[in-house]
Amino acid sequence: MNSCAIPTQSAMDRPPLLGLARLMRMAYAGVDIAPLGIKMIERAGADPGDVNALMDLSTIMQLDFAPDLAADLQRQALAQNRHYRLAAASERLRLLALMAPGNLMTNAPLDFLVEDSDISLEMLYLVPGESLPRSLPKHDLVWVAINESDAAQPLLQQLAADLKGWTRPLINSPERIAGLARERVGGALQGVPGLVMPQAARVAAADLRRVTSEGRIGKAELGFPLIIRPVGSHAGQGLARLDCADGVDDYLRGRGEPEYYVAPYFDYRSRDGLFRKYRIALIGGRSYACHMAISEHWAVHYLNAGMAESAEKRAEEALFMANFDRCFARRHETALLAIYRRAGLDYLIIDCAETPDGALLVFEIDSGAVIHAMDPSDVFPYKRPQMARVFAAFRDLVFQAAGGGGA
Repeated sequence: MNSCAIPTQSAMDRPPLLGLARLMRMAYAGVDIAPLGIKMIERAGADPGDVNALMDLSTIMQLDFAPDLAADLQRQALAQNRHYRLAAASERLRLLALMAPGNLMTNAPLDFLVEDSDISLEMLYLVPGESLPRSLPKHDLVWVAINESDAAQPLLQQLAADLKGWTRPLINSPERIAGLARERVGGALQGVPGLVMPQAARVAAADLRRVTSEGRIGKAELGFPLIIRPVGSHAGQGLARLDCADGVDDYLRGRGEPEYYVAPYFDYRSRDGLFRKYRIALIGGRSYACHMAISEHWAVHYLNAGMAESAEKRAEEALFMANFDRCFARRHETALLAIYRRAGLDYLIIDCAETPDGALLVFEIDSGAVIHAMDPSDVFPYKRPQMARVFAAFRDLVFQAAGGGGA
Protein backbone atom coordinates (compact mmCIF):
# COMPACT_ATOMS: atom_id res chain seq x y z
CA MET A 1 0.00 0.00 0.00
CA ASN A 2 1.36 3.41 -0.85
CA SER A 3 0.82 6.67 0.95
CA CYS A 4 -1.19 8.46 -1.74
CA ALA A 5 -2.72 11.60 -0.38
CA ILE A 6 -6.44 11.77 0.20
CA PRO A 7 -7.97 15.12 1.11
CA THR A 8 -8.57 15.20 4.83
CA GLN A 9 -10.81 18.23 5.10
CA SER A 10 -13.17 17.70 8.02
CA ALA A 11 -16.88 18.30 7.74
CA MET A 12 -17.37 18.03 11.50
CA ASP A 13 -18.09 21.73 11.90
CA ARG A 14 -20.80 21.63 9.23
CA PRO A 15 -24.26 20.02 9.22
CA PRO A 16 -23.94 16.21 9.18
CA LEU A 17 -24.50 14.02 6.16
CA LEU A 18 -28.12 12.87 5.81
CA GLY A 19 -27.18 9.83 3.76
CA LEU A 20 -28.92 7.52 1.33
CA ALA A 21 -31.24 5.71 3.76
CA ARG A 22 -32.78 8.86 5.17
CA LEU A 23 -33.22 10.50 1.77
CA MET A 24 -34.59 7.37 0.10
CA ARG A 25 -37.00 6.83 2.97
CA MET A 26 -38.41 10.29 2.34
CA ALA A 27 -38.72 9.70 -1.40
CA TYR A 28 -40.22 6.24 -0.87
CA ALA A 29 -42.87 7.76 1.39
CA GLY A 30 -43.82 10.26 -1.30
CA VAL A 31 -42.25 13.28 0.38
CA ASP A 32 -41.29 16.06 -2.05
CA ILE A 33 -37.52 16.27 -1.57
CA ALA A 34 -37.12 19.16 -4.05
CA PRO A 35 -37.20 21.80 -1.25
CA LEU A 36 -34.47 19.87 0.55
CA GLY A 37 -32.44 19.89 -2.67
CA ILE A 38 -32.81 23.67 -2.86
CA LYS A 39 -31.59 23.92 0.73
CA MET A 40 -28.50 21.87 -0.16
CA ILE A 41 -27.83 24.12 -3.15
CA GLU A 42 -28.02 27.17 -0.86
CA ARG A 43 -25.64 25.56 1.64
CA ALA A 44 -23.11 24.65 -1.04
CA GLY A 45 -23.38 28.11 -2.57
CA ALA A 46 -22.73 29.79 0.77
CA ASP A 47 -19.91 27.39 1.64
CA PRO A 48 -18.20 25.61 -1.29
CA GLY A 49 -16.43 23.41 1.27
CA ASP A 50 -19.71 21.96 2.54
CA VAL A 51 -19.07 18.55 1.01
CA ASN A 52 -21.89 16.92 2.97
CA ALA A 53 -24.35 19.21 1.19
CA LEU A 54 -22.83 18.28 -2.17
CA MET A 55 -23.02 14.55 -1.46
CA ASP A 56 -26.60 14.73 -0.21
CA LEU A 57 -27.55 16.86 -3.21
CA SER A 58 -25.96 14.24 -5.47
CA THR A 59 -28.12 11.55 -3.84
CA ILE A 60 -31.23 13.71 -4.21
CA MET A 61 -30.49 14.17 -7.91
CA GLN A 62 -30.11 10.41 -8.32
CA LEU A 63 -33.46 9.86 -6.62
CA ASP A 64 -34.90 12.56 -8.90
CA PHE A 65 -33.60 10.74 -12.01
CA ALA A 66 -30.95 13.30 -12.94
CA PRO A 67 -27.93 10.95 -13.19
CA ASP A 68 -25.56 13.28 -15.06
CA LEU A 69 -26.03 16.12 -12.59
CA ALA A 70 -25.77 13.68 -9.69
CA ALA A 71 -22.44 12.36 -11.01
CA ASP A 72 -21.06 15.88 -11.45
CA LEU A 73 -22.02 16.85 -7.89
CA GLN A 74 -20.43 13.70 -6.53
CA ARG A 75 -17.22 14.46 -8.44
CA GLN A 76 -17.15 17.94 -6.94
CA ALA A 77 -17.55 16.55 -3.43
CA LEU A 78 -14.96 13.78 -3.85
CA ALA A 79 -12.43 16.24 -5.30
CA GLN A 80 -12.44 17.88 -1.87
CA ASN A 81 -13.02 14.94 0.46
CA ARG A 82 -13.13 11.15 0.14
CA HIS A 83 -14.23 10.36 3.69
CA TYR A 84 -17.86 10.72 4.83
CA ARG A 85 -19.51 9.72 8.07
CA LEU A 86 -22.90 8.67 9.41
CA ALA A 87 -22.47 8.80 13.17
CA ALA A 88 -24.41 6.58 15.57
CA ALA A 89 -26.12 8.32 18.47
CA SER A 90 -24.57 5.83 20.89
CA GLU A 91 -21.50 4.54 19.10
CA ARG A 92 -20.07 1.16 20.04
CA LEU A 93 -18.33 0.30 16.79
CA ARG A 94 -16.95 2.03 13.71
CA LEU A 95 -17.50 0.26 10.41
CA LEU A 96 -15.29 1.44 7.54
CA ALA A 97 -16.88 0.88 4.13
CA LEU A 98 -14.53 0.97 1.14
CA MET A 99 -16.57 2.40 -1.73
CA ALA A 100 -16.32 3.49 -5.35
CA PRO A 101 -17.68 6.64 -6.99
CA GLY A 102 -20.87 6.02 -8.92
CA ASN A 103 -24.63 5.77 -8.78
CA LEU A 104 -26.90 4.09 -6.25
CA MET A 105 -26.06 0.65 -7.65
CA THR A 106 -22.30 1.02 -7.29
CA ASN A 107 -21.96 0.21 -3.58
CA ALA A 108 -23.76 -1.85 -0.98
CA PRO A 109 -26.22 0.53 0.74
CA LEU A 110 -24.97 -0.11 4.27
CA ASP A 111 -26.81 3.03 5.40
CA PHE A 112 -29.98 0.95 5.72
CA LEU A 113 -28.26 -1.68 7.86
CA VAL A 114 -26.68 0.69 10.38
CA GLU A 115 -29.64 3.08 10.61
CA ASP A 116 -30.74 3.66 14.25
CA SER A 117 -28.02 1.31 15.50
CA ASP A 118 -24.90 1.71 17.63
CA ILE A 119 -22.66 1.37 14.57
CA SER A 120 -21.11 4.46 12.98
CA LEU A 121 -20.52 4.17 9.25
CA GLU A 122 -17.26 5.58 7.89
CA MET A 123 -17.35 5.73 4.08
CA LEU A 124 -14.07 6.01 2.20
CA TYR A 125 -14.28 6.44 -1.58
CA LEU A 126 -11.45 4.92 -3.59
CA VAL A 127 -10.36 5.76 -7.11
CA PRO A 128 -8.92 3.28 -9.63
CA GLY A 129 -5.21 3.80 -10.10
CA GLU A 130 -4.61 4.92 -6.52
CA SER A 131 -3.63 2.34 -3.93
CA LEU A 132 -5.32 2.09 -0.58
CA PRO A 133 -3.86 4.84 1.62
CA ARG A 134 -1.68 3.91 4.56
CA SER A 135 -3.67 6.15 6.85
CA LEU A 136 -7.30 5.06 7.05
CA PRO A 137 -10.14 6.62 9.05
CA LYS A 138 -10.43 5.24 12.57
CA HIS A 139 -12.33 1.95 12.45
CA ASP A 140 -12.93 -1.41 14.09
CA LEU A 141 -13.78 -3.33 10.94
CA VAL A 142 -13.42 -2.94 7.16
CA TRP A 143 -16.23 -3.85 4.78
CA VAL A 144 -15.59 -3.91 1.04
CA ALA A 145 -18.85 -2.34 -0.13
CA ILE A 146 -18.09 -2.09 -3.86
CA ASN A 147 -20.58 -4.07 -5.93
CA GLU A 148 -19.44 -6.19 -8.85
CA SER A 149 -19.65 -4.55 -12.26
CA ASP A 150 -17.46 -4.11 -15.32
CA ALA A 151 -16.53 -0.65 -14.11
CA ALA A 152 -15.66 -1.95 -10.65
CA GLN A 153 -13.52 -4.91 -11.73
CA PRO A 154 -10.23 -2.94 -12.02
CA LEU A 155 -10.76 -1.36 -8.60
CA LEU A 156 -11.68 -4.71 -7.02
CA GLN A 157 -8.55 -6.31 -8.48
CA GLN A 158 -6.41 -3.42 -7.30
CA LEU A 159 -7.96 -3.58 -3.84
CA ALA A 160 -7.36 -7.34 -3.69
CA ALA A 161 -3.66 -6.68 -4.25
CA ASP A 162 -3.64 -3.87 -1.67
CA LEU A 163 -5.31 -6.07 0.94
CA LYS A 164 -3.08 -9.08 0.37
CA GLY A 165 -1.75 -10.09 3.74
CA TRP A 166 -4.35 -7.94 5.53
CA THR A 167 -4.67 -9.27 9.07
CA ARG A 168 -7.29 -6.94 10.56
CA PRO A 169 -11.04 -7.67 10.59
CA LEU A 170 -12.50 -7.63 7.07
CA ILE A 171 -15.88 -8.58 5.59
CA ASN A 172 -16.41 -9.45 1.91
CA SER A 173 -13.05 -9.70 0.20
CA PRO A 174 -12.74 -7.89 -3.15
CA GLU A 175 -11.63 -10.96 -5.11
CA ARG A 176 -14.75 -12.83 -3.97
CA ILE A 177 -16.98 -9.91 -4.95
CA ALA A 178 -15.32 -9.88 -8.38
CA GLY A 179 -16.35 -13.52 -8.77
CA LEU A 180 -20.05 -12.57 -8.73
CA ALA A 181 -19.99 -11.49 -12.39
CA ARG A 182 -22.97 -13.08 -14.16
CA GLU A 183 -20.84 -15.02 -16.61
CA ARG A 184 -18.82 -16.56 -13.76
CA VAL A 185 -21.16 -17.22 -10.87
CA GLY A 186 -23.47 -19.59 -12.73
CA GLY A 187 -20.60 -21.90 -13.54
CA ALA A 188 -19.37 -21.80 -9.95
CA LEU A 189 -22.73 -23.14 -8.75
CA GLN A 190 -23.15 -25.96 -11.23
CA GLY A 191 -23.62 -29.42 -9.76
CA VAL A 192 -25.20 -28.35 -6.47
CA PRO A 193 -28.10 -30.69 -5.62
CA GLY A 194 -31.45 -28.91 -5.64
CA LEU A 195 -30.04 -25.71 -7.18
CA VAL A 196 -30.54 -24.31 -10.68
CA MET A 197 -28.82 -21.16 -11.90
CA PRO A 198 -29.14 -20.44 -15.62
CA GLN A 199 -25.67 -20.15 -17.13
CA ALA A 200 -25.37 -16.67 -18.60
CA ALA A 201 -23.29 -16.03 -21.71
CA ARG A 202 -21.83 -12.66 -22.54
CA VAL A 203 -22.44 -11.85 -26.18
CA ALA A 204 -21.55 -8.90 -28.39
CA ALA A 205 -24.39 -7.18 -30.23
CA ALA A 206 -22.85 -8.20 -33.57
CA ASP A 207 -22.99 -11.88 -32.59
CA LEU A 208 -26.58 -11.50 -31.43
CA ARG A 209 -27.54 -10.31 -34.90
CA ARG A 210 -26.21 -13.57 -36.32
CA VAL A 211 -28.41 -15.73 -34.13
CA THR A 212 -29.93 -18.74 -35.87
CA SER A 213 -33.28 -20.35 -35.33
CA GLU A 214 -31.50 -23.23 -33.56
CA GLY A 215 -30.39 -20.78 -30.89
CA ARG A 216 -26.64 -20.69 -31.48
CA ILE A 217 -25.31 -17.32 -30.29
CA GLY A 218 -21.59 -16.94 -30.76
CA LYS A 219 -20.07 -19.81 -28.78
CA ALA A 220 -23.16 -20.26 -26.64
CA GLU A 221 -25.65 -23.03 -27.37
CA LEU A 222 -28.96 -21.61 -26.23
CA GLY A 223 -32.43 -22.62 -27.18
CA PHE A 224 -35.47 -20.38 -27.13
CA PRO A 225 -37.02 -18.91 -25.15
CA LEU A 226 -34.13 -17.05 -23.56
CA ILE A 227 -33.60 -14.07 -21.29
CA ILE A 228 -31.58 -11.09 -22.46
CA ARG A 229 -30.32 -7.98 -20.71
CA PRO A 230 -27.59 -5.39 -21.37
CA VAL A 231 -24.31 -5.94 -19.54
CA GLY A 232 -24.26 -3.60 -16.55
CA SER A 233 -28.03 -3.19 -16.30
CA HIS A 234 -29.91 -3.41 -13.01
CA ALA A 235 -33.46 -3.53 -11.67
CA GLY A 236 -34.84 -5.07 -14.84
CA GLN A 237 -33.63 -2.31 -17.19
CA GLY A 238 -33.53 -3.75 -20.70
CA LEU A 239 -34.58 -7.19 -19.44
CA ALA A 240 -36.65 -9.14 -21.98
CA ARG A 241 -37.68 -12.65 -22.95
CA LEU A 242 -37.08 -13.67 -26.53
CA ASP A 243 -39.24 -16.55 -27.71
CA CYS A 244 -37.68 -17.03 -31.14
CA ALA A 245 -34.79 -15.84 -33.31
CA ASP A 246 -37.01 -13.28 -35.02
CA GLY A 247 -37.28 -11.40 -31.74
CA VAL A 248 -33.56 -10.62 -31.57
CA ASP A 249 -33.61 -7.91 -34.24
CA ASP A 250 -36.74 -6.36 -32.74
CA TYR A 251 -35.04 -6.23 -29.34
CA LEU A 252 -31.77 -4.78 -30.62
CA ARG A 253 -33.58 -2.16 -32.69
CA GLY A 254 -34.44 -0.31 -29.51
CA ARG A 255 -31.08 -0.80 -27.81
CA GLY A 256 -27.59 0.62 -28.24
CA GLU A 257 -25.43 -1.32 -25.78
CA PRO A 258 -22.39 -3.17 -27.18
CA GLU A 259 -22.79 -6.37 -25.08
CA TYR A 260 -25.58 -8.42 -23.58
CA TYR A 261 -26.11 -11.32 -21.22
CA VAL A 262 -28.25 -14.15 -22.55
CA ALA A 263 -29.41 -17.12 -20.49
CA PRO A 264 -32.00 -19.89 -20.74
CA TYR A 265 -35.50 -18.97 -19.61
CA PHE A 266 -36.99 -21.15 -16.87
CA ASP A 267 -40.75 -21.13 -16.47
CA TYR A 268 -41.15 -20.91 -12.71
CA ARG A 269 -44.89 -20.36 -12.52
CA SER A 270 -46.64 -21.91 -9.55
CA ARG A 271 -49.71 -24.09 -9.98
CA ASP A 272 -51.97 -21.05 -9.72
CA GLY A 273 -50.22 -19.47 -12.71
CA LEU A 274 -48.46 -16.76 -10.66
CA PHE A 275 -44.74 -16.08 -10.42
CA ARG A 276 -43.13 -15.81 -6.99
CA LYS A 277 -39.70 -14.27 -6.50
CA TYR A 278 -37.81 -14.13 -3.21
CA ARG A 279 -35.04 -11.92 -1.89
CA ILE A 280 -32.93 -13.78 0.65
CA ALA A 281 -30.03 -12.44 2.71
CA LEU A 282 -27.21 -14.83 3.61
CA ILE A 283 -25.52 -13.40 6.69
CA GLY A 284 -22.71 -15.39 8.21
CA GLY A 285 -24.04 -18.43 6.35
CA ARG A 286 -27.58 -18.22 7.72
CA SER A 287 -30.49 -17.29 5.47
CA TYR A 288 -33.10 -14.60 6.17
CA ALA A 289 -36.24 -13.65 4.26
CA CYS A 290 -36.25 -10.05 3.02
CA HIS A 291 -39.24 -10.03 0.72
CA MET A 292 -41.49 -12.13 -1.48
CA ALA A 293 -43.04 -10.67 -4.63
CA ILE A 294 -46.00 -12.30 -6.37
CA SER A 295 -46.86 -11.31 -9.92
CA GLU A 296 -48.76 -12.32 -13.02
CA HIS A 297 -45.63 -11.50 -15.08
CA TRP A 298 -42.38 -13.47 -15.21
CA ALA A 299 -40.19 -10.35 -14.75
CA VAL A 300 -41.04 -9.89 -11.09
CA HIS A 301 -39.94 -6.85 -9.13
CA TYR A 302 -41.33 -5.95 -5.76
CA LEU A 303 -42.36 -2.46 -6.81
CA ASN A 304 -44.31 -3.66 -9.85
CA ALA A 305 -45.88 -6.75 -8.30
CA GLY A 306 -48.84 -4.90 -6.76
CA MET A 307 -48.08 -6.10 -3.24
CA ALA A 308 -49.42 -2.93 -1.62
CA GLU A 309 -52.67 -3.26 -3.54
CA SER A 310 -53.38 -6.90 -2.69
CA ALA A 311 -54.21 -8.04 0.83
CA GLU A 312 -54.09 -11.65 -0.40
CA LYS A 313 -50.52 -11.29 -1.68
CA ARG A 314 -49.42 -9.59 1.52
CA ALA A 315 -50.98 -12.36 3.61
CA GLU A 316 -48.95 -14.91 1.66
CA GLU A 317 -45.76 -12.90 2.10
CA ALA A 318 -46.41 -12.64 5.83
CA LEU A 319 -46.89 -16.40 6.04
CA PHE A 320 -43.71 -16.95 4.02
CA MET A 321 -41.74 -14.84 6.49
CA ALA A 322 -43.33 -16.41 9.56
CA ASN A 323 -42.58 -19.96 8.34
CA PHE A 324 -39.30 -19.23 6.57
CA ASP A 325 -36.94 -21.03 8.95
CA ARG A 326 -38.89 -24.28 9.06
CA CYS A 327 -40.11 -24.26 5.45
CA PHE A 328 -38.20 -22.42 2.71
CA ALA A 329 -34.83 -22.35 4.51
CA ARG A 330 -35.09 -26.01 5.42
CA ARG A 331 -36.19 -27.10 1.93
CA HIS A 332 -33.21 -25.35 0.38
CA GLU A 333 -30.68 -25.76 3.17
CA THR A 334 -28.18 -27.67 1.01
CA ALA A 335 -28.39 -25.19 -1.86
CA LEU A 336 -28.13 -22.12 0.36
CA LEU A 337 -25.15 -23.53 2.23
CA ALA A 338 -23.43 -24.29 -1.07
CA ILE A 339 -23.98 -20.71 -2.26
CA TYR A 340 -22.46 -19.39 0.96
CA ARG A 341 -19.42 -21.66 0.72
CA ARG A 342 -18.75 -21.24 -2.98
CA ALA A 343 -19.30 -17.48 -2.99
CA GLY A 344 -16.98 -17.10 0.01
CA LEU A 345 -18.79 -13.99 1.27
CA ASP A 346 -20.12 -13.44 4.77
CA TYR A 347 -22.85 -11.14 3.48
CA LEU A 348 -24.69 -11.55 0.20
CA ILE A 349 -28.18 -11.19 -1.26
CA ILE A 350 -29.92 -13.78 -3.44
CA ASP A 351 -32.83 -13.16 -5.80
CA CYS A 352 -34.45 -16.51 -6.46
CA ALA A 353 -37.58 -18.58 -7.05
CA GLU A 354 -38.61 -22.23 -6.96
CA THR A 355 -38.95 -24.44 -10.01
CA PRO A 356 -42.11 -26.53 -10.44
CA ASP A 357 -40.17 -29.59 -9.26
CA GLY A 358 -39.01 -27.82 -6.09
CA ALA A 359 -35.43 -26.77 -6.87
CA LEU A 360 -34.04 -23.39 -5.87
CA LEU A 361 -33.87 -21.26 -9.04
CA VAL A 362 -31.26 -18.52 -8.56
CA PHE A 363 -31.47 -15.40 -10.72
CA GLU A 364 -28.76 -13.26 -9.18
CA ILE A 365 -26.26 -13.19 -6.33
CA ASP A 366 -25.14 -9.77 -5.18
CA SER A 367 -23.03 -8.44 -2.33
CA GLY A 368 -25.00 -5.20 -2.14
CA ALA A 369 -28.65 -5.38 -3.23
CA VAL A 370 -30.99 -3.12 -1.25
CA ILE A 371 -32.77 -4.51 1.78
CA HIS A 372 -34.75 -2.10 3.88
CA ALA A 373 -37.62 -1.47 6.29
CA MET A 374 -39.22 1.43 4.42
CA ASP A 375 -42.59 -0.18 3.72
CA PRO A 376 -45.42 1.46 5.71
CA SER A 377 -46.31 -0.52 8.82
CA ASP A 378 -50.04 0.06 8.42
CA VAL A 379 -49.94 -1.80 5.09
CA PHE A 380 -47.09 -4.24 5.82
CA PRO A 381 -47.26 -4.82 9.61
CA TYR A 382 -45.17 -8.00 9.33
CA LYS A 383 -42.23 -6.45 7.47
CA ARG A 384 -40.60 -4.33 10.15
CA PRO A 385 -40.31 -7.14 12.74
CA GLN A 386 -38.80 -9.43 10.09
CA MET A 387 -36.33 -6.81 8.93
CA ALA A 388 -35.38 -6.16 12.55
CA ARG A 389 -34.20 -9.79 12.63
CA VAL A 390 -32.14 -9.22 9.49
CA PHE A 391 -30.58 -6.05 10.89
CA ALA A 392 -29.82 -7.81 14.18
CA ALA A 393 -28.05 -10.59 12.26
CA PHE A 394 -26.03 -7.95 10.40
CA ARG A 395 -25.09 -6.32 13.70
CA ASP A 396 -24.04 -9.66 15.20
CA LEU A 397 -21.90 -10.38 12.15
CA VAL A 398 -20.17 -7.02 12.40
CA PHE A 399 -19.49 -7.23 16.13
CA GLN A 400 -18.27 -10.82 15.93
CA ALA A 401 -16.00 -10.05 12.97
CA ALA A 402 -14.58 -7.07 14.84
CA GLY A 403 -13.78 -9.35 17.77
CA GLY A 404 -16.25 -7.78 20.14
CA GLY A 405 -19.08 -10.30 19.98
CA GLY A 406 -22.66 -9.04 19.98
CA ALA A 407 -24.25 -7.17 22.84
